[in-house]
Amino acid sequence: MEALDKKYQEQLDVLAEQIQASEELANYLETEEEDDFVRLKEFFEPSIAALYELVASEKPLQLIALEKQLTDERFEGLFLPKILGYSVLRGEYDQEFNYLRPQDHFRDVLMAICNSANFDILKKRIGQSIQIGFALSSDIWITNLINQIPNKRIRYYLQSQKLEKYRVIESRAVGYQRYQRQFAHDNYHTAEFPDSLNELKVLYIPLKHFLMHRIRLKDADNSSLLPHLKAFVENELFQGSREYLHIVGLYASFFELAKKDRDHLAKHFNAVRTTMPEFDEEWLSFLLELHHGDLRLDAEADARISALVDRKIKDELSNYYDLTDTIHGKGYVDQEAQDAVKAFHDRHEGLSTINECVRQTIYGYIARFIRNLEVQDYPEFFELSKVFTLYMHIFVNQQFNQDIKELSMAYVQRCLKVFTDKRGKDYQDIKKFVSTTFQDLGFLKEKEVVELFKTRRKRKKTA
Repeated sequence: MEALDKKYQEQLDVLAEQIQASEELANYLETEEEDDFVRLKEFFEPSIAALYELVASEKPLQLIALEKQLTDERFEGLFLPKILGYSVLRGEYDQEFNYLRPQDHFRDVLMAICNSANFDILKKRIGQSIQIGFALSSDIWITNLINQIPNKRIRYYLQSQKLEKYRVIESRAVGYQRYQRQFAHDNYHTAEFPDSLNELKVLYIPLKHFLMHRIRLKDADNSSLLPHLKAFVENELFQGSREYLHIVGLYASFFELAKKDRDHLAKHFNAVRTTMPEFDEEWLSFLLELHHGDLRLDAEADARISALVDRKIKDELSNYYDLTDTIHGKGYVDQEAQDAVKAFHDRHEGLSTINECVRQTIYGYIARFIRNLEVQDYPEFFELSKVFTLYMHIFVNQQFNQDIKELSMAYVQRCLKVFTDKRGKDYQDIKKFVSTTFQDLGFLKEKEVVELFKTRRKRKKTA
C-alpha cells in the first residue's frame, strides 16, 4: 500500500472543511432527520466519488490509504457504504467461497460505520455488504468483530446480518456473484506488491487479478505501477518461480514500455529463461491461460514478447516466436505462413502445449474475423472456409474443429435471422453452401442440415 499523495490529501482536507462548515450539515445536526442527511449526502458524495475515481485512475495503489482517510469522522460517514462494498469484493476466496485470509480492511471500515454518530442512517445502505462479507468469513472472525462493539443494539444488528442460508456453498456462490454485479462498472481495484517470497505466495493472485483489471481498462494510466513492476522483475528472490513468470508475462505482453524499460525487462527475462528449469513449458502454459481468458493475446502482445526474446538462445521459445512473427507479418491466409505453421506443427507432438498455442493463435484470427463479419458479407465467410478447412487438415485436432464449427454455426444463425425470404438469393446461397460444405467438414449431418432449413409451421390458436 502506498501513502496518499500530498495533492490528494489536500483535496480531502478541503472537502472535510467544506462538509463541517456546510449549511446542509448544520440543518441535519439540528433536526437529525434522515431527509437532511440525504441532502448532505447528495451535495458532497459526488465530490468524494470524483476524487476517489481520480486516485483509482492515476494512483490505484493508494486507494486503501484514501479509504482509511475517509473513515475520519469529519466526513460524517459519507461514501463509507461504497467503500465497505469494495472491501468485501477485494478479498480472495477459495472454491467454497470462503475468504483465504481475514479481511482486516473490511473489519476496519465496518467498525468506522458502527462507531459513526450517523450509524442508524448508514445501516440502511450496508446490509447486503455485511451479509456477503460475513458469509465468506469464519464464525470466529465474525464473533471477535461483534464482541468489539460496546453498543448492544448495534451488536444485535450485526448478528442479524449473519444469514443461515449462506452456510450452503451454492447459496454463497450465487449471493456473491449477484452482489458483485452491482459493482461491475466501479473502479476500486488495488493490490500490494510483495517484498519477500512468502509475501509473493500470498499476494500473487490478488496482484495478478489487479494487473489484468488494469489491462482491461481502456487508456488506463499505469505509469505509477512501472517502478513497482521494475523492482519486481529484478528481484532475485522471485526469479525462477511460476508466480514471477506470470506477473512478468502480463507486464511484458500488455504494457507499452519505453526503450529503457524494455531493455531492463529483456535483460532479466532472458536471464531467467536460461536458468529456470522448464521455462519454455511454463511460459507456453501461461500463454494458453491467456488465450482461454478474456485478455486479447493478439499480434501486438506477441510482438512485444518477440522483441524481448534473445534469438541467440536456441530453444523452443525462439522457434515459437519466429513462427508468430511469420503468422502476424505475412498474415494467416498467406501460403508462406500456412507452410510455416504446417512444418512447425509437424515437428511437435499434436497435443503438445506449443502446438496448442499455435492453434489458439490461428483460431484467434478466425474468431475475430467471423465475429466482426456483417451478415451481408457472407461471401467473405464462404471464402474464409477454404482457409480454416486447410488449418483443420494441418492440425487434425478435434477441439479446434469443434471451436470452428461453433463459430460457423453462430454466424449462419445470425444470417438466417436476417435473410428470412426462403426464395431469396441470399437465403438460397447460404443454404447451398451449408448443405455441401458443412457436411464435408463434418459440422452437420444431412438430417441436421434439413432440420436447420426446415420451415417451421406456426401453431394455430385454439378457439
